[in-house]
Amino acid sequence: MDLVGRVKAIILKPKDTWEQVKQEETTVKELYMSYAVILAIIPPVATFIGWSIVGMSFLGASYRIPFANGISYAVFHYVLSLIAIYAVAFIIDMLAPNFGSQKNMVNAMKVAVYSNTPIWIASILFIFPTLSPIVMIASLYSLYLLYLGLPILMETPKEKIVGYIIVVIIVSIIVFYLAGIIARLVIPGRGMMMP
Repeated sequence: MDLVGRVKAIILKPKDTWEQVKQEETTVKELYMSYAVILAIIPPVATFIGWSIVGMSFLGASYRIPFANGISYAVFHYVLSLIAIYAVAFIIDMLAPNFGSQKNMVNAMKVAVYSNTPIWIASILFIFPTLSPIVMIASLYSLYLLYLGLPILMETPKEKIVGYIIVVIIVSIIVFYLAGIIARLVIPGRGMMMP
């Protein structure tokens, strides 16, 4: 798979790309190794650089997370994000029959992995902590990709699309929120230091 080509395609031509993705034969492992493992490293690395090297400013004071805490957070966050992607795919697959959709773990993983692309790419902005809120816009676009891709890949009947998408969005938000909380527990609150 051409990683850069797929990133561009899913972001710029999502409807056509979801149809193409549906036809591709792959495995959960291939989706992880050729796509998720590579892109999911962007948020923790950028966060580490932003928090531990660049630092954050608030009310005229600058703060940085100690280097060791930043590394610990990055590694833990990376592992948790890969687990969270699998958890979301698993839930998408398990919920499928409740919404008249086809159970298919590979397609559920495709939805979970490819719909996260905008968040992963935009997370490069975490290098500059003040730009972090822009990543929220990418999160909204990821939800739009989920909205487009879920019914195509899981073959959801039109009358059940909205309910399925709402449930998957809620579950995804909860899973990633919990993963973020768990990852933040690695960083002690008193670990901030001024440069």
